[in-house]
Amino acid sequence: MRDRLRFAAFGGGLVVLLGAALGIGALVGDPSERGVEHSGVVYDGSYRSTGLSDSESGYTLADLSAPASPNRAGPLSFRITGPDGAPVTRFAVRHEKPLHLVVARSDGAEYRHTHPAMAADGTWSVEWTWAAPGTYRVFADFAPETGDGSNGLVLSRTVTVAGDAAARPLPPAAETASVDGYQVRLQRDSGDLRFTVTRDGGPVTDLEPYLGAYAHLVGLHAPSLAYLHAHPQGEVGRTSPGPEVAFHAEPPVPGPYRLYFEFAHGGSVHTAEFTLEFEPLSTTPSTSGAGHHSGGEHR
Repeated sequence: MRDRLRFAAFGGGLVVLLGAALGIGALVGDPSERGVEHSGVVYDGSYRSTGLSDSESGYTLADLSAPASPNRAGPLSFRITGPDGAPVTRFAVRHEKPLHLVVARSDGAEYRHTHPAMAADGTWSVEWTWAAPGTYRVFADFAPETGDGSNGLVLSRTVTVAGDAAARPLPPAAETASVDGYQVRLQRDSGDLRFTVTRDGGPVTDLEPYLGAYAHLVGLHAPSLAYLHAHPQGEVGRTSPGPEVAFHAEPPVPGPYRLYFEFAHGGSVHTAEFTLEFEPLSTTPSTSGAGHHSGGEHR
């Protein structure tokens, strides 16, 4: 796969890209993006999920609701139903959590990665407040407890939040990003993405484990919001905890992505944002619903 993937940065490679649509209220599912025919693409026989469908392989993101307006607290809740139509209540634990919730607005703003709690009836929920109006995409990244947990699913739907939302242009790319007093540099190396974390001019060599790794990487394609979630090379306790963290990431579709590099240090999680262009693969993609993989790499 590495030989088929090359990266081209917008001037370098740094920022954040997210999102999905526009509106008012609880959930609005877009019928044009539903169904397995929209769930992924195939390159050279390898299936890659885009995460842009609410149903795949018999599983559905259902009953999604959220606050209808900004600055108004309330639950964001949903269920995952299985091939039999019943709520799924058993999930494989991957990266220390049974489900990862990623939410972003259509222009790439308001990115969040969190972990809701599940009730006995299979309802997932988390207290939620929208900071701004607009259309958001809600991604559920999980694996049913039906095997070893390696074949994950990413399902999503859109939520519209009342109010006028001025579209924010995709930030220009840069090789470095600053967040919470840290500086992060992004470099491409033979198909890998390498992030180097520094603070006050010195290397950070004591990154803290976060969800079982020294960092995580989420990417969202602009403007479709096709989903990429990658985990770093190496293992906690066996790999150096900084300053460099490397990923091998294969996007579901080529084009510009907003990348979110998440790392833990000083007792907090920090997110450095980048903009990066992924070049087209050598073969023409075709849509398919056969088989599945998560929208990124899960180790």
